[in-house]
Amino acid sequence: MPKAIVLFVRYVEAVNWVVGRFAMYMIFAMLGVLLYSSFAKTFLQPALWTLEMAQFLMAAYYILGGPYSMQLGDHVRMDLLYGNLSPRRMAFADTLTSVFLITYLVLLLYGGYSSTLYAIQYNETSYSSWSPYMAPIKIIMTGGIFLMLLQTIAFFFKDIARARGMTIDGLPLTETAPLGDVSGETGL
Repeated sequence: MPKAIVLFVRYVEAVNWVVGRFAMYMIFAMLGVLLYSSFAKTFLQPALWTLEMAQFLMAAYYILGGPYSMQLGDHVRMDLLYGNLSPRRMAFADTLTSVFLITYLVLLLYGGYSSTLYAIQYNETSYSSWSPYMAPIKIIMTGGIFLMLLQTIAFFFKDIARARGMTIDGLPLTETAPLGDVSGETGL
């Protein structure tokens, strides 16, 4: 693979690794908000903001953690026919499905971008009684979709290399490495 593609894959995976590791700990912030909500309902006056804030944190958690999950190979695969393929044919099938995923993510990114611009331009707020501004969560979600798109493109390049029997660095592919193992290919 050309050096520019190898650098693209390495940088995308490095960024998604850092963002994913950060997002992994957001679950504790969400748990803290929900714990406070339970405490406030029992001992204090119920807080209006807790449920919606927990929803925002959960959305950020899975949107920002998605590319990291994909990088680790922890995403869901339909293994009915796929599991019977050779590693090179699996890589070819992954290349084909990546094209559909890239198309979907581009359309999702377009919608997220326009929705984010609307939220910023018109100071959009939620219709709840708390009425928070929607721009921050929409920015996070659009950024997460963009990171997922970059990770999918990186996987597309890695799958092309695997379909040719090589790693992204141009080394011969070992048949014993599991599909989710990227440790030898990213330098992380």
